[in-house]
Order: sequence, then C-alpha cells, then structure tokens
Amino acid sequence: MVADGYYYAISLFGAALLIGWLTAAVWAAPALLLAAFLLWFFRDPERTIPNSGGAVVSPADGKVTDVSPVFAGGAKQMRISIFLNVLDVHVNRSPIAGIIRDVRYQRGEFMNAMGANCAEQNEQNIVTVEGEGQRVIFKQIAGLLARRIVFNKKIGDTLARGERVGMIKFGSRVDVLLDATASLQVRVGDRVKGGASVLAYFEPNRQELASVDAEKVGQGER
Repeated sequence: MVADGYYYAISLFGAALLIGWLTAAVWAAPALLLAAFLLWFFRDPERTIPNSGGAVVSPADGKVTDVSPVFAGGAKQMRISIFLNVLDVHVNRSPIAGIIRDVRYQRGEFMNAMGANCAEQNEQNIVTVEGEGQRVIFKQIAGLLARRIVFNKKIGDTLARGERVGMIKFGSRVDVLLDATASLQVRVGDRVKGGASVLAYFEPNRQELASVDAEKVGQGER
C-alpha cells in the first residue's frame, strides 16, 4: 500500500464519522465508499521480476496502446506506450537495472493520455537509465485526471530492474523509448504488469559475448 492511500482514507473516514454524527448514518456512505476505493487504488502488490539477461520490463500496469519507431536525439528508437486507466495499479517501476543519468520534469498540458500529441505536450517526467550497455528512457505522462506525478529517485541513483520509483496518481500514460534493435515482446492491445511483464530484450553486447566465449574456452582447456 502506498502511504498516500492511508492519508486520504483516514481523512475520509473522519469525514464520514462527522457526517454520520451530525446527520444520519446513510449520509456517511459516500465518504466511506470513496475511502475504500482509495485504499484499493493505492495498492502496491509484490511482483516477480524476470531475471533474464537483457530484459526490459514494463514500468507500469496497463494496456499497450502504441508500438512504433520514433526519432529521439537524432537516432531511431522504438516507443512503447502504456495507458493506465483509473482501475490499474499506478506504482511505476524501473524498466532495467542501471544508473539514473538524467531526470527532467516538463510542464505542459493535461490532454487525454490516449491522444497522439500528449507524449510531447502533456506534463511529464522524463527519466534516462543506463545499464547493461544499454540506455532506456521512460516518461511518466500526466493525463486528464492525473495532475500529480511522483518520482522518488534522483540522478546518480542505482536501480534494480523492476524497482519501485514513483507513481502517477489516477489515469495516465507511460512511454518507454529503447534502441530500435531490441527484440520486442509486446504488441498493441496487450495488457502488461509493472515489473513483471517483459516488453523487449536487448541483444547481448560484445563484451558480454567475449566474456562468455573466454569462459567456454577456459572450461574446455581443463
């Protein structure tokens, strides 16, 4: 459970008690129902994180709404967009293990997170993580209802794959940008779970392959 859920729920439970005391118990029902919903909304379930080399996991729960090539920083990359509706878990996780190289908060609009323009124009937090010889950028993008982006890490922090990094409160979207050579594992319409679903695999880099080959040679010489 994210701590915010307790804060909201306690306030609403208090309001329900006050309303019930001043009027009648039936009038306290809406506040009690809203408190129960917020406790459920701010849930934070444990997830089994894939340990396969080169795996890029989903940073959020939701539905894949776009998988397409884009140009970013002068290079061709693949963008995977994930839409979170109000019923999804809203805790965000790191897609790869690595070091945070950049965090950039961008003010903007609060257009529908399903829209094509929201990726560039909406308020968002843009995070760059480098690890395993690769670089992944993921964006926490605000939507019509989501007006609060939370990110709990800072530049220089080391992250584990699937580690919790923050959340976007209420409906929103997360974009993942990765090298175009990655082997994609999802398509539009798929449902994914943060930290548990694999979005793509990176090819092993040359240093890793050389290390494996050297180990095999060493074993063969024994």
